Amino acid sequence: MTDQRQPWIKICGLQESRSACAAVDAGASALGFILAASRRKSDPFRVAEILSDLPADRPPAVGVVVNESPGAIEKIGRASGIDIVQLAGDESPNILGEIEHSIWKVLRFPADTTLEAASRIVESWLSPQRPVAAILLDAAVPGRYGGSGHTANWELAVHLARKYPVILAGGLSPANVAEAIETVRPMGVDVSSGVEVDGSKDVDRIREFISASRKAFAPTG
Repeated sequence: MTDQRQPWIKICGLQESRSACAAVDAGASALGFILAASRRKSDPFRVAEILSDLPADRPPAVGVVVNESPGAIEKIGRASGIDIVQLAGDESPNILGEIEHSIWKVLRFPADTTLEAASRIVESWLSPQRPVAAILLDAAVPGRYGGSGHTANWELAVHLARKYPVILAGGLSPANVAEAIETVRPMGVDVSSGVEVDGSKDVDRIREFISASRKAFAPTG
């Protein structure tokens, strides 16, 4: 499912058709829906309704799950109509062979994590038998599984993105996404709280984020 020919620009935490349509119209390359405990959580059937409001050639829908069993993940996937499963919890690579969907894995590395240690963890998710399609690097915030608004470890991300299929998340916004792309050179970016106003998705900020991302990605190919 991951298309190396274009950068991924994912708008996550979508909860209603208006913001999802705005993301599609602005050129988002992935739409994210939280299917785990969160103030941005969406019911799988509600996700299916939102997707039905979008064009047939819509971008891939990514469903974010946390510490679910393979059976539960497949059930959620069928009910919601998502295309990609994003594992955002404490899952083990052993789960990969039991999930039919394309998979992205979220990893969070504290500031003191060495490149060697981080690389070992990343490579455990990229086994030849059933590799994940992307590694999403998010901020390491104790007790949080994403959506914190904190910035990820860019220094580590720079090195990992040179070798691995990295999508950068954590604290991104229209104001800093260009710098993030130019610094880290990931294959994609992911945003949620950075395109919100008063806790809700803002159409103008979604457009600004996607525009800034596309301009920053252009020189890097």
